[in-house]
Amino acid sequence: MTADQLVLFVGTLAVAILSPGPGVIAVSQGAFALGRRRALPYAWGLALGASVWCLFALLGLTVVFRLLPWTYVALKVLGGTYLVWIAWKMWRHAPDPLPDPGTDSRGMGFTGGMMLNLSNPKPALFYSAVLLSVFPVLLTAGDKLAIYATAAGVELAFYTALASLMALPWLRRRYYAAKFWIDRAAGLAIGLLGLSLILRH
Repeated sequence: MTADQLVLFVGTLAVAILSPGPGVIAVSQGAFALGRRRALPYAWGLALGASVWCLFALLGLTVVFRLLPWTYVALKVLGGTYLVWIAWKMWRHAPDPLPDPGTDSRGMGFTGGMMLNLSNPKPALFYSAVLLSVFPVLLTAGDKLAIYATAAGVELAFYTALASLMALPWLRRRYYAAKFWIDRAAGLAIGLLGLSLILRH
């Protein structure tokens, strides 16, 4: 494994995680509503949850998916169902007043973040494809550790920056003025992502 390969891996991963998915939507909405201090643990949970799929890909989970396709379908259905449940909670609570930032509401903690990004098995296939295309087939344990540490670092940097940006006072003021519609839109987007995960085999 070379430094150039790691740089290419970081660039590919950075481009991929910029595309809006359930984690991006959820941490943005959480930072709007609760501020940076409360949103950061959730963001870190999302980051490490996403990086776990890289670890699974390095350990050969995608081989299991290919050998036993039903395992991937089952994970997609369970993950999609979880996303739909999260979406329903966002939609239902859109008319509610803003939560108290001092309370642990709506699962906005580290574990909740991990659960959300572990609910979508598609990153395992993404990581597998990138790993196969960027790195040599035979990787040492040290290579795998370096790759996982790089993936976790990129995910942590991205979600930390996103939570910090979306918690800026002028963005939060805009959220307060349109909370109902932002929460409904976020719930709808996550619900559609969950349904697509369930329906597209």
